[in-house]
Amino acid sequence: MGTGDNKTTEQIIRHQLAENPVIIYMKGTPEAPECGFSAAAVAALKQTAKPFAFVNVLQSPFIRERLPRISSWPTFPQLFIKGELIGGSDIIVAMVEDGSLLEMLNQVEVA
Repeated sequence: MGTGDNKTTEQIIRHQLAENPVIIYMKGTPEAPECGFSAAAVAALKQTAKPFAFVNVLQSPFIRERLPRISSWPTFPQLFIKGELIGGSDIIVAMVEDGSLLEMLNQVEVA
């Protein structure tokens, strides 16, 4: 049964990535992050004033378990833009500080 469950979870994740040009998989919600790394990532993302979707992996144990195998990134949060993994908290914060994340987000709106 495990393989079927994984495939279903993977399909859910791939659908989320396809449907949401900017999505962050995090612990908690943007209004109430449940770990320091998620809090830092969301605070940085909010500085761009661009819309983004989120998935609370604490409420989605199958996604929490499966996503690291799909993305090859072991920890949360994980930010995806147009279906591609951008990175975790440190990368998000650094990219907001140097302006490169805003550049990427501006391209999403044009696309």
